[in-house]
Amino acid sequence: MSRRICVAQFGAAHGVRGEIALRSFTEQPADFARYGPLESEDGKRRFEIAAARAAKGHFIVRVVGIDDREAAQALRNLKLYVARERLPPTADDEFYHADLIGLAAVSPDGAALGTVAAVHNFGAGDVIEIAPPDGDSIMVPFTTQAVPRIEIAARRIVVVPPTYDE
Repeated sequence: MSRRICVAQFGAAHGVRGEIALRSFTEQPADFARYGPLESEDGKRRFEIAAARAAKGHFIVRVVGIDDREAAQALRNLKLYVARERLPPTADDEFYHADLIGLAAVSPDGAALGTVAAVHNFGAGDVIEIAPPDGDSIMVPFTTQAVPRIEIAARRIVVVPPTYDE
């Protein structure tokens, strides 16, 4: 299981005083601010949120030490993480997306398809990227039809591979 969970991502600078857009990935969008300072993926940079206000589909935040547009713009697209132990535990039928990375992906009949490489969201819902042992990745919608079973304890997911009509 991942020791760090991505909970948000900085967007574009907002105004000239260092505010920046932030997209939250937490179940309750405002919760990103509950878990203390956010960190860069490598853990070398920490960001303390001084203030946050809701905007349409995101938040506008002020970050301690970020006081002008250029400093805010330098953070654009930076993903923000927290240590897993700072997050609430999951229920038996819940998981964090990070828990899926590295799981084996198998077809309903048990045939190996590859491993889960990533969970993406390009704006129309979550998509799971399956990396086969060779060849190009397979992108599968993260729906109960395409991914009917997730077995965290068994370290696998069952995937109904997409079919293409010709």
